[in-house]
Amino acid sequence: MLALLIVFLPIFLAAPVYFITRKNQGAAKYIALTWFAVQLLISLSWYGSLPESGFMELGSFLSIPQFSFELTLRIDALSVAMLVLTSVLLILVTMTSWEEKSQAAYFSLLLLFSGPIFGVFMTTNVLWFFMFWELTLVPMFFLIGFWGGERRIYAAVKFFLYTHVASMLMYVGFFLLYKQTGYWDITLIKEASLATPVLIWWLMFVGFAAKLPAFPFHTWLPDAHVEAPSPISVLLAGVLLKMGAYGLIRFTVQMMPEATKQFAMWMLMIGLTTVVFAGMLAIYERHVKKMVAYSSISHMGMVVVAISTMTYDGLSAALYEMIGHALVISPLFLIAGWLHHRTHTWYLDEMGGIMKKAPYISAIFILAGMAALGLPGTMGFVGELTIIVSAVKSFGWWIAIIAAAGLITAGYIIWAVRRSIHGEMSQIVERSSFGMSTPEKAALTIFATLIVYFGIAPQAIFDLANKAFSFLGGI
Repeated sequence: MLALLIVFLPIFLAAPVYFITRKNQGAAKYIALTWFAVQLLISLSWYGSLPESGFMELGSFLSIPQFSFELTLRIDALSVAMLVLTSVLLILVTMTSWEEKSQAAYFSLLLLFSGPIFGVFMTTNVLWFFMFWELTLVPMFFLIGFWGGERRIYAAVKFFLYTHVASMLMYVGFFLLYKQTGYWDITLIKEASLATPVLIWWLMFVGFAAKLPAFPFHTWLPDAHVEAPSPISVLLAGVLLKMGAYGLIRFTVQMMPEATKQFAMWMLMIGLTTVVFAGMLAIYERHVKKMVAYSSISHMGMVVVAISTMTYDGLSAALYEMIGHALVISPLFLIAGWLHHRTHTWYLDEMGGIMKKAPYISAIFILAGMAALGLPGTMGFVGELTIIVSAVKSFGWWIAIIAAAGLITAGYIIWAVRRSIHGEMSQIVERSSFGMSTPEKAALTIFATLIVYFGIAPQAIFDLANKAFSFLGGI
């Protein structure tokens, strides 16, 4: 029952919280923060109860026997990793949105988002997975459309249409799974034979690749990031993109391993293209938030490369990079938005000398940037190194060309730091105020601490991977 409540309680409480807190707007953020902390504690308690391999049963609900349909909630280490990451990011997003306008509506939508995103990572029923997947679009659409920038409606509609249309292809794949096996649950589907595995695989792959997003399905993301409030960009990069990677692992690698082996080279090529193409776009980008958005796409391409290996080393590297990407890219988005709010410009060459007026923020921007380019001692180094090593083991030494991605990242990160943080102070920076609230400072400090801690001591995440990918023994 606890598992059912953690998914559905915030969905049904979102509207009452809005109406109750309309006259006391500040109360909404405390309710949201408390709920996200509860979700984190429950997720951590589940981590301590996980079996050494396989799923932990949380219960089956809402059964409809005529259609072999029920909400089955069960989790493994991969699920828990995503639940803990989501909870942490929701807490930090709440802290960085502390002074957001229209707080009753804003934090009610965050509550609404927290329910289905937990459902995505907790259910093994493909139809319920699809319903939760689609429901996450609703609060994100409004969060971008109401609190975003000048082109927020365009960005919100583009985000919704791109991901929804791709999701419908995924749904067709799920329906074919049921039609050919008679099951909705992935643990049963895996044991059944499929008449059209190639078609089903590609339908699911496109749905997940568009959410990831991988080339050529990536064009919705830069617009969504640029127009979204920076804390919502954190959720986009840190959680929604991970839904795509999670789906690739859970539904293609774990459920359809033979078809995935057949198309592993295609996955590799798509991943490599995403890494290089998005990285090159970032180099030529003057818009600081759009540059970070392209960087985010490039790093998710690395995750696709790691998944394509279908090895324990590769999937462990993919999980580490998924978590590392969320923790590294989030402060970059937050600081980019904060700089725009203070200077009223998005363009790097109109900034300059920020270090002299905001040394603390500048230091964290540099730390996160160095982590993005793979500086030893940060999460970025461990993630990229393990992906390169696993890819070379699986595909040969030629794949070491992926290391060039680090050079591309170094190019745009160092150039961005040179133009905005260092150099002569621009007139825009000189007349701007750079005050920051205590919750915002605390959130950035937590991000910086986690980037360094897991960069120095990554074993905790790899221990989680030991349990997460135990199924590889049966592939």
